[in-house]
Amino acid sequence: MNDSILPRLAAGILKKALEVSPVVVLTGARQTGKSTLVKTLPALRDRPYLTLDDLNIRVQARNNPDDLAGRSPSLTLDEVQRAPDLILAIKRVVDKDRPRRPGRFVLTGSANLLLMKRVSETLAGRATYINLWPLTRNERAGLGTAGIWTKFLDTPVTDWYEMVRTGEPCPEDWRVAARVGGYPTPAHELTEADSRQLWYSGYVQTYLERDLQDLAAIDNLLDFQRLMRASSLRLGNLLNQAAIARDVGIPRPTAHRYLNLLETSFQIVRTEPYAVNRTKRLIKSPKLYWTDTGMALFLSGGEPGGNHLENLVLADLLAWRDAQIVRPNILYWRTASDQEVDFVVEHRRRLLPIEVKATTRPGPQDIRNLQTFCAEYPKEAGGALLLHTGDEVYWLAKGILAAPWWRVL
Repeated sequence: MNDSILPRLAAGILKKALEVSPVVVLTGARQTGKSTLVKTLPALRDRPYLTLDDLNIRVQARNNPDDLAGRSPSLTLDEVQRAPDLILAIKRVVDKDRPRRPGRFVLTGSANLLLMKRVSETLAGRATYINLWPLTRNERAGLGTAGIWTKFLDTPVTDWYEMVRTGEPCPEDWRVAARVGGYPTPAHELTEADSRQLWYSGYVQTYLERDLQDLAAIDNLLDFQRLMRASSLRLGNLLNQAAIARDVGIPRPTAHRYLNLLETSFQIVRTEPYAVNRTKRLIKSPKLYWTDTGMALFLSGGEPGGNHLENLVLADLLAWRDAQIVRPNILYWRTASDQEVDFVVEHRRRLLPIEVKATTRPGPQDIRNLQTFCAEYPKEAGGALLLHTGDEVYWLAKGILAAPWWRVL
């Protein structure tokens, strides 16, 4: 394999899916490395690869989709959201197979096809969906992994301290990591800040002028771009569509539609609340994050803040989640009295509450919400984790471990 091609965490779950489903769909934001992954994965090397970025292939997909779908016994098709009729042809081919052949089609798309109703209904029962997120910190380092979240869930809380301490230390300034982000080109190939800025500028331009047009007609691209910036300034906040619409100067239904398009194209992520109500009234609005911190900072024009450190942690959690056979839920918790825990990992009846603080020496005042959460769910949450920007690992209270973010991610 080319040394410049980084191992990807999603490769493992992709190989397993090829053994099970006739259609495997790899989705993610544009430029996350989908095409590179399907072209270099050993299990996919000996099959035709066609991309709908090629005008001739796109014309055939629109005019003669059945011929294209039947071109080969196995086929990899890139950027399929550009020709939705091709999905119907693939359905017809799959339904004729008796028995169905696992891994016959591999499709990639820069849109979440599960959120595109026509596509998701067509492939229902025929496809396995895999998301390729921007590079994790360990993927940037060539390790092809995410953070040690599984270890936290599988290891007794009393052993967390030694587990974290014995990991290979690799300190990093979180503000640098936030600016670099996880898109392979700016995170791995470009070394100069100015070069990254130019790359993000070109990305946004291509996204606005091409990718969006594949999904929906946008009447005013300037309004859409202003909404992107307004959303980047609200990173980590509760999603308030009315406030965003007011700031951008567009009707609320338009803001709602634009936000849905940002989510469908993997630019933003909404985290849902953990809403099992015990004794407290819980907030039930989603929180808004960006898929990539580098993009969020480019759009906002600001400096990295604590919300960007939260976003770095979330990005790693999402990549880890989508590489699992049984996918955990990544949620947050907030009460009407503003008690909040940044993230709650829910997996196999276990809860892992995580607080993220951009401080080098967190203290007892920083864990009150974690203590409240653990008291609310004592059976499910055996322990809690506070990630900080310092160097030390230590217990802040019984069952609550403070650890540097770079020792976990």
